Amino acid sequence: MAGMAETPMLDDIGRWLEAFLRPTVLIELAALAVCVVLAWGLVALLRRGLPRDGDSRSIFFGRSIIDGALFPLVLLALGYAARAVVLQWTPLAVFKVAIPVLVSLVVIRTGVKVLQVAFPGAAWVRPIERTISWLAWLAMVLWVTGLLPRVLDELDGIKWKVGGSTMSVRTMIEGTLTAAAVLLVALWISSAIEARLLRSATGSGLSVRKALSNATRALLLFLGLITALSAVGIDLTALSVLGGAIGVGIGFGLQKLAANYVSGFVILAERSVRIGDNVRVDGFEGRVTDITGRYTLIRSGVGRESIVPNEMLITSRVENFSLADPRVWHSTVVSVAYDSDVDLVMRLLGEAARVSDRVLSDPPPNVALSAFGADGLEFTVGFWIADPENGLLGLRSQINLAILRALREHGIDIPYPQRVLHVTGELPAMPAAAPLAGQGAGPR
Repeated sequence: MAGMAETPMLDDIGRWLEAFLRPTVLIELAALAVCVVLAWGLVALLRRGLPRDGDSRSIFFGRSIIDGALFPLVLLALGYAARAVVLQWTPLAVFKVAIPVLVSLVVIRTGVKVLQVAFPGAAWVRPIERTISWLAWLAMVLWVTGLLPRVLDELDGIKWKVGGSTMSVRTMIEGTLTAAAVLLVALWISSAIEARLLRSATGSGLSVRKALSNATRALLLFLGLITALSAVGIDLTALSVLGGAIGVGIGFGLQKLAANYVSGFVILAERSVRIGDNVRVDGFEGRVTDITGRYTLIRSGVGRESIVPNEMLITSRVENFSLADPRVWHSTVVSVAYDSDVDLVMRLLGEAARVSDRVLSDPPPNVALSAFGADGLEFTVGFWIADPENGLLGLRSQINLAILRALREHGIDIPYPQRVLHVTGELPAMPAAAPLAGQGAGPR
């Protein structure tokens, strides 16, 4: 029985291999080559004519012509058209292999590019890419050899009952593949929407578009997950009661997490803290570089980064140095001797504060006699800058060096600290000094 069942399949493979020895194979190869050239030229024209966000972030175009998903899609469409034309004159041999190969390429390139764009830099993406490639090529081999229907029939025979429904290995595999395809489409759409929303967005508009992008991706993934569960064969109505109980438990256990996510959307919606703002939170000062659904990333001027939960930005005091105005005021303090010419000192300090181009001229730097110190007169030099994200240490050093040079050129002293020591009570007797060598020594 097994030999009789296998004979037709072997005969089909034998006839298919014999077809490769016919002269008509050259016609098929020529048609396939024309399809490749046409697909290459069409994709090249589309790459020049259509605007896109960048080669590396484009699912259709990719970094090169063959890197994106558009080239295998166009080639597959042209291949089907050429197959229909060639079939009118001659039996097929090459296209029986070419069409499955092109379908596998479309699946591999589309899945890989969607994952690369949706999760850039993620370490777990690479194993999934390899899995997609191996499964696609395995399905292609089974398709070409004619084993795919037989394998599916065998898998359909392995069944078991789950409650009132009957499941099979074939149903599980088909449902899993359908679920993966639905989730990939959801990720594709969300990535395209995110690229469109974040294109050329800056300042406050970037925060709002980031919020819309995160909400859109979450909604699409949720809808994709529901569709995927239905495709696998899971009855969603049976999960309503269990889902409600699990939801209540998760709600109590993840109160802080939910609060952070809600706070993140509130921050992005009301724009009290925006990407690019300079803030101080819990003693940490820096520039906001990213706002996610759960946390906000703040980078200080020395390169340290702080991950701040979004709930802290809502419930605690936050100093935003650039909410309404990006300009920030800074100062440096210098002391001079009491007998110095105050008017000359103030003029020199004001000129020294303007030594850097980063110091704003409107409002101009100001100099004030701030205190009568124990060692001299203390002057405070205040100045405004508009780029605190570039750091302050180098600017303050540049101004202090200019102040030091100006004071030295005009003979103005910067006094040393002076202290008076008061000694009370009787001083102890000082020991007699020992005679120096060769002096005060008596005769021996």
